[in-house]
Amino acid sequence: MKRSKINQCIKEMEKMAFEHSFPLPPFCNWEPEEWEKRGHEYDEIRDNCLGWDITDCGLENFDRIGFSLITIRNGNQKMKDKYKKVYAEKLIYLKDGQHFPLHYHVSKSEDIINRGGGTMIIHVYHANQDGSRSDDDVCVNSDGRSYYVKAGTGIELHPGESITLWPYQYHDFDTLPGDGDILIGEVSQCNDDTTDNYFYEKVGRFPAIEEDEAPYRLLCNEYPKAKD
Repeated sequence: MKRSKINQCIKEMEKMAFEHSFPLPPFCNWEPEEWEKRGHEYDEIRDNCLGWDITDCGLENFDRIGFSLITIRNGNQKMKDKYKKVYAEKLIYLKDGQHFPLHYHVSKSEDIINRGGGTMIIHVYHANQDGSRSDDDVCVNSDGRSYYVKAGTGIELHPGESITLWPYQYHDFDTLPGDGDILIGEVSQCNDDTTDNYFYEKVGRFPAIEEDEAPYRLLCNEYPKAKD
């Protein structure tokens, strides 16, 4: 991705969050040069990759595949003595016509919430131990209701609605075409996206960046180390 595209994505998500009255944490608003002044008191942000995360899944077609994400809070499974949070919260921006590929988690269960905008669609399957998709019916847990659907069914989430996704439950993120951009909340167990995301088709994690302009915000994997 070009840096100019990443900058554009961040500004669009900032606008979407503002329009839906979702104030962002202070560290999301820091300019790149401000990070040079931040000492070890902010290591929780660095160590737990809090902040901005823009991904095209390595497929270089962001307007069709990928999303913009902010990790607001998280623990750290590799540094449990230092970071004791057992939960995480994220905010996701999915543009109209955008898709995030089918994947599951082995450790993490999560609630996905439509925080505002258009209609979100999540297709669900069970994952077999070898990563293949099961044809078995899937139990859907959504806002206090439990019911079964055929494998591959698209569950619609309107603003305010949510779904609980369990380990070994394949899911993707889609929009209802023409219904608008979506602001999505995720509340989950503490997790590590680099080790607990299992995709049905092979995709990348962080985009390769073409530096065609200066960064507007640093991504969560770009923070400089504290100097003091």
